[in-house]
Order: sequence, then structure tokens, then C-alpha cells
Amino acid sequence: MKNIIYITTLILLIFSACNEPVVNNEINRIETGINPNSWIQIPAGIFYSGMHEKETLIGYDYEMMITDVSNAQYAKYLTEALAVDSIKITDNQVFGYYPGDKFDEYLHEEEITSGNKLYMPINKLGCHIKYLNGKFIVDKGFDNHPVVMVTWFGANAYAKFYGYRLPSEKEWEKAARGTDTRPYPWGNEIGSYITNYRSDKNSLQRLLGGKTTRTTPVGYYNGKTYSHGQGKNAKDFVTKDNKSPYGLYDMGGNVWQWTGDDYPKVHYRYMRGGSFNNYEYNIFVWARNSAGPDFYDINIGFRCAKDVKKENPVKTDEKIGENVVKEENKTKIN
Repeated sequence: MKNIIYITTLILLIFSACNEPVVNNEINRIETGINPNSWIQIPAGIFYSGMHEKETLIGYDYEMMITDVSNAQYAKYLTEALAVDSIKITDNQVFGYYPGDKFDEYLHEEEITSGNKLYMPINKLGCHIKYLNGKFIVDKGFDNHPVVMVTWFGANAYAKFYGYRLPSEKEWEKAARGTDTRPYPWGNEIGSYITNYRSDKNSLQRLLGGKTTRTTPVGYYNGKTYSHGQGKNAKDFVTKDNKSPYGLYDMGGNVWQWTGDDYPKVHYRYMRGGSFNNYEYNIFVWARNSAGPDFYDINIGFRCAKDVKKENPVKTDEKIGENVVKEENKTKIN
């Protein structure tokens, strides 16, 4: 009789939980000492792009985020965007308005029309941002991990909301490679001590045991030694600094990063950097991946770029223009 009551109770609990948000595993927060709100200026000049090291000029200075956008940063954006009706939540999905792209009517080209587009699924396994009681919250321990499960539309919307933009592929590659011909952002070598990628000795497997893989906190590989576990089971893990020549972290591995290019006749969007679920050849600075702008996955995130502010004082009419742009970025959706 007791067994029947126990089984019945268990079944009721399972069914009563069907409408609850998916609960991911909680973890202990890892302090890296790297501030995801920092930016790095990339100077104008020539760099060598691609596997064949083509001399390429970017004729202007620009800035890039020192790390990928974190879960905490994206949750903050969702809260602010919801407050000004820039996004809406339907069936555990975040949507927002996109003005559409130029359609070239090319064979197999997908037309991207104006309208509400998917930014991110929430309360779903793999996404560490939840919407509970009118608030966006992050799974415990994942606040400084890179945001994932975000579409190109969702990444672009974040950037536009704050007056930023997604970097072009050229901008991304220069920020990752610098002005020499290194294959990886940090140099010529690769290993589990320097980045989060798929290998038999992945650092995350050491942390979790078994063959579990997932994101690491942004800036985790910075030359710091981390102690994982407690008491006699504690183990030290020594990382090597994986900064690019300009000082950007995680430009290879951890998560793929959306870029901003919209090429004529093809409406794919491109990603750079490789992820924790990829091998060495995906981590090369010239490696790329592509998907439709509404695609998302557990290993896709992004970082932002922005133009360098002018040193000269801004004229009154320019200030007005800036304010107009900011208001347009917070367009209310229907």
C-alpha cells in the first residue's frame, strides 16, 4: 500500500511539474577576475586574413567587447527591453521586431521579411535564463558564463538596443589574430589548458567528471589556477592565458560568435571562433560556421563591436540624431 501511495505521489509530482520551467543543474560560481563589461580598442591598419593570409585593410579604429556577452548581461537586457515593450514573450519564447533585409531574389535565397522574430527560447533545457514571476533570472552559477541559445536576431537586437553592433567577419578576425599570421588567437599551440574545446582531456571533464561538456565562464583561461572540489577531492587546474594580441578572451573555443554581415543573395549569418563542442580545426582564426538568423544552439553566443567615439565635441544636431537612433533601437513591437 505504501508503495502504491509513493508511486501515485511521484506521478502527480511529475505531471504537476510539466508547466514549470526546465531546471538545469546548478553549479558553484567561478570567479575569473575578468570584467565582461570591458572593451578593447582595435586600431586601423592591415592584417592577414584567412588561411592564405591575404593582406587586408580595415581603415578605421573600432572597439570590441573583451569577452562574450554573459547570461547576466543578456538577462539585464531582456528586463530593460521588456520594460519599454521592445520584446514580448509568447509560449516561453522571446520575440522582437526586425525590419527585414533586402531580397535579391536569388536561387534558394530565403526572404527575411519585416516582423517579429525569435530572439531566444526561455525555460528550456540548455538555456540558462528563466522567466519567473515577471522577472528574468539566471541559473545559479551561470551568470558569468556566455549566453547561449540566442539567435542572430536576438544577438543583433541586444547590440542595437545599447547602440552597439555585431562585428563584421573582418573586424572579428583582426581582433582575434592581430597583425601576424598565428593560427589561434593566442599563438600556435592548443590544449585543454588554454581553451574550452572538444578533446579527451577537456578541462570541463576534469571539473565535472565523466564526459560532460559545457561552457566555461567568460575569461576563464587567463593564466589563473583554479581549485575545484573540496577537501581531499580538491584539484588544481592551471590555465594558460588565451588573450588575443589585442587582449580579447575566448576568441577561440567556448562558444561560436555571431557576426553582423548580411551578404547579397544569401541570408545565412556567419559565426566565428568555434566552441566547446568543436575540434582544433574549428578554432583556427579563419574558421567559420553559418546558419539561418533564427537558429540557436547550446554552443552559440556573441560579442559586440562599436565605433570609436570622436574626440571633437558633438554638435547639437548630431546629439539630436543620436537620441533619435536610440529611440529607434527601442522600437515597440506589436
